[in-house]
Amino acid sequence: MTLELRNPHSILAALRARPRDVLEIVFRMAKPDGVWEEVADLARTAGVAVAHDPRGDKPRRPGTRDTERVGGVLARVREKASVDLARLLPAEADPGERGVWLALDCLQDPQNVGAIFRSASFFGVRGVLVTRDRSCPINATVYDVSAGGVEAVPFCLVTNLRQALDRCREAGLWMLGTSEHASKDVSEIALDRPWLMVVGNEAKGLRRLTLEQCDEVCRLSPRGLVTSLNASVAAGVFLAILTLDRVAPTGEIPRNPIP
Repeated sequence: MTLELRNPHSILAALRARPRDVLEIVFRMAKPDGVWEEVADLARTAGVAVAHDPRGDKPRRPGTRDTERVGGVLARVREKASVDLARLLPAEADPGERGVWLALDCLQDPQNVGAIFRSASFFGVRGVLVTRDRSCPINATVYDVSAGGVEAVPFCLVTNLRQALDRCREAGLWMLGTSEHASKDVSEIALDRPWLMVVGNEAKGLRRLTLEQCDEVCRLSPRGLVTSLNASVAAGVFLAILTLDRVAPTGEIPRNPIP
């Protein structure tokens, strides 16, 4: 399947990670500038076809940057392949390995999924499990909102999340559910183990069978009048907390094991 990407950062990430899957880039501006100039240069270096569509030219409004971010260019890119679950997980249970993994249980908003992939890349998540059914596909919106996160983090599409979580447990991971109704705050969660954090549907949260698979379920306790967060914002906060002591001494987040 071919996607049409419009965010320069998602296009740059695809050009760097898998240039052979970038089929064509169409510029709809007289002359690429800013970050789009970098896109054009990298595309030509990688041997990607670069086209110009004069019908898309339109003058830029004074004092704006509307063609620099989105709208001025589109890239036709093959979708990134899902990997097998076994490739995401440690080969053997290792008490010294305290990475963080992520599972998305029937999220339906591509904006949320894209934002979560962006946070997952930022915080060095090792891999993401994504449910196939009752979930939004990993589409162009997800790629663009992730700003390169989809390219940086390997993901696995799973039909049966419960079975997938069983395999993760066998590989040595601990299951951490997230719910605003949990009795335990995330500050009470031990960080001395490899966690797979599960994020539930925007409206319904985690499914009952998913909750039953979790070793712990925790919440983010509100400090103000608003008592809940958007799913992607909450996921980012959880990941920040879970990865606090997983940052290398140099301040660099460990690289993902799969390119």
